[in-house]
Amino acid sequence: MFRDNLITLRKLHNISQEELAERVGISRQTLSKYETGESIPDIEKTKAIADVFGVSLDDLVNYDSAENKGLKIPPKGKHMFGSVKVGDKGQIVIPARARKIFDIQPGDNLIVLGDEGQGIAIIKEKGLMELLNMAREGKDK
Repeated sequence: MFRDNLITLRKLHNISQEELAERVGISRQTLSKYETGESIPDIEKTKAIADVFGVSLDDLVNYDSAENKGLKIPPKGKHMFGSVKVGDKGQIVIPARARKIFDIQPGDNLIVLGDEGQGIAIIKEKGLMELLNMAREGKDK
């Protein structure tokens, strides 16, 4: 996966092997070996490559576009959790990885927002209330 992700990101960002190698501090030949799978970078070089492309280290190493409907690696902080099926009563199951990243626990209240042009967003009620209180306090000053 790493080598495929490296090639995909380099081509997507229209960066030559030579330019990427220079930005990471390696030779073009070393980068070529990463792309052919002959060798793999150490953790520091892998992190430097992820930083050049603005993706997470985990996504650079583990992202599988086949598991994500063919979508390319998202920018750092953006996530594709897969698809969910809407039940008979409109219920959905939030994927475990999303619950972990956003610390969604059983019993949490979630607010569903919608924009007909953009889609649906889900936010924790607690987070929204904290944001609104901060805005209110700033306005009162």
